[in-house]
Amino acid sequence: MTTGWVRRIPFLRLGTLTAAAVVIHGYHYGVDDSEIFIPAANRLLQPGLYPYASEFFQSHQRLSLFSPILAGTARLTHLSMDWTVFLWYLATLFATLVSCWILAATCFESPRARWCAVLVITAVLTMPAANTGLPLMDPYLTPRSLSTPLTLMALTLLLRRQYVASAIAVATTAVIHPQMAVYLVVLAGGLLLFDRSTAAERQRVPVFASFLVLPSGFHLAPAQEPYREALYARDYYFLSNWTWYDWLGLLAPLAILAWFWKGDLRGTTPAFRRLSMVLIPFGLFSIVIAGVFSSSPSFDTFARLQPLRCFHLITLVFVLFLGGVIGEYVAKDRLWVTPVLTLALAGGMFIVARQTYPFSPQVEWPGLSASSNSWVNTLLWIRGNTPKDAVFAVDSRYFMDRGVDVHGFRTISERSELADYFKDGGVVALFPDLAAEWKTMSNATYGLDHFQSQDFTRLAGLYPVTWTVIHGSAPDGMDCPYQQRGYAVCKIPGASGVVVAAPEAKEKIQQTGT
Repeated sequence: MTTGWVRRIPFLRLGTLTAAAVVIHGYHYGVDDSEIFIPAANRLLQPGLYPYASEFFQSHQRLSLFSPILAGTARLTHLSMDWTVFLWYLATLFATLVSCWILAATCFESPRARWCAVLVITAVLTMPAANTGLPLMDPYLTPRSLSTPLTLMALTLLLRRQYVASAIAVATTAVIHPQMAVYLVVLAGGLLLFDRSTAAERQRVPVFASFLVLPSGFHLAPAQEPYREALYARDYYFLSNWTWYDWLGLLAPLAILAWFWKGDLRGTTPAFRRLSMVLIPFGLFSIVIAGVFSSSPSFDTFARLQPLRCFHLITLVFVLFLGGVIGEYVAKDRLWVTPVLTLALAGGMFIVARQTYPFSPQVEWPGLSASSNSWVNTLLWIRGNTPKDAVFAVDSRYFMDRGVDVHGFRTISERSELADYFKDGGVVALFPDLAAEWKTMSNATYGLDHFQSQDFTRLAGLYPVTWTVIHGSAPDGMDCPYQQRGYAVCKIPGASGVVVAAPEAKEKIQQTGT
C-alpha cells in the first residue's frame, strides 16, 4: 500500500518546483538563526575553532542532532561546510514540497486541486506564520528545515492510519527539533482522539504523549535583569504585545478551517475534514496558554516555551488547503487561474526577498571566495587570513547594521567573537543562565566602531580578544591588514589572548556599558 502512493509522487516536477523556489525566495548562508546552529557543526568538524564564547551556540547543540548531522555529512563527503549546508538546504526544500504533495494527495481528489495547493505553497514558502517570528520555511538552513517535512509526513501517515511509520517520523522530528516535536505530538494526540473508528486507535494516544516532558528551570517569578532584557526584546513571545492584525493572522485561518471542516466541500476527502477540525482546538488551546503566560510577570520563565509557534504548522497546512480549494472551485473551468495566481504570488514574494536582503545576491552560492556584500566579503577575508584561534571583538549591535543583511559573524568567518546583542540575546531568552555573561560582553563592545586604540587595549585586558572588525575608518595606531569597502580588520594592540581583568572590572562594564 505504501509503495503504491510513493511511486505516484511526481518527483521530477517537484524537483523543478524546488529550483523555482530557490529562484523566488533565494538562499543565504550564515544568516539569522543559522548563526546559532552552523558554528556548532563547524566546531564538531574542526575542534580548534571557536575557542571562546562557544556556549552561545553550543547550548542548542545539546538538544538536537542537527549540528552532528551537518558535521558528519561534511566529514563523510569531504565537502566544505558551505557546500554541505547548501545541499542539505536543497534536500530539505525538496522534501518539504514532496511532503506537501503527499498531504495534498491525501486530502484532495483531483490533480487540479493538488497541484494548485503545491504551487501556492511553493510561491509563498517564506511568508510569515502569523507573528510567531517564523516563516513557513527559511531561505537558509536550520533544524526547522528538517523538522517541517518530517512533521508534514508524520501528519499524513497519521491521516492514512499508518501509525508505526508516523511514530518513527515523530521520533525523528524530536531528535532534530524537540520544540516542534512537542507541537506535533499534541496535534497527533488530537487526531487520534478524533478518530473514532476503533477503540485501539484511541489507546495509541499515550505513546505519542510520552514525549511531553517539561524542561527544568521554570518557576513562578518575574524575570530579573539582565535576563528580563533579553526576554522582553522578543515581543512576539507575549500575546499582550500583539496588534489587531497579528490577531487576525491567528483567528482568520482558524475561522476558515472551521468552514473547511463543516462545509462539505467538493473534491475533498475525510482526511481533509479531520485535519481541518483538529487544527481548530489545537490553535485555540495554544492561544489560551499564550494568554496565560502573558497575563502576569510571574509566568516570565514560561514564555520561552512559545506555544504560539504551533501556528507555524497551522498556517502551513491552512495555506496548502486554501490553495487546493481554490484549485478545485475557482480553477475548475478557468485554466488560467492557477498559473496567474501562482505567478502573482511568486512575483510578490520575490520582491519581498530582495527587500529583506537588499545588499546580497538572491542566491548566495557556496564556495565563492568573494561576495558582492561588503560585510560578507570582509568575513570571507577573515576566514582565509587570520589564525583559527583568533578571538574577535565586533560591535555588539552589528547584526542589524545597514549592509549586513543579518549575516552572522561566527558562521561565515569561522572565528570566535564576544557575544552580540541581538542573536546571542535570542539564545539567552531560551537559556537564562547565560544572561549575565551576555550582558557583560555585549556592553563591552557596544559602540566599538567608534573606539580609539586605547579602548581596544582596555578591552584586551578584559577578554582574550586579539582582532577586531570596524565598520568605518580604523583609528590611529592600529595594524589593519584589511581596509576595503567601508570595513577594517585590525589586530588589537597589547592583546595577549589571556583574560586578566578582575571580576569587579567586568561588573562595572555590565552596569555602565563603559
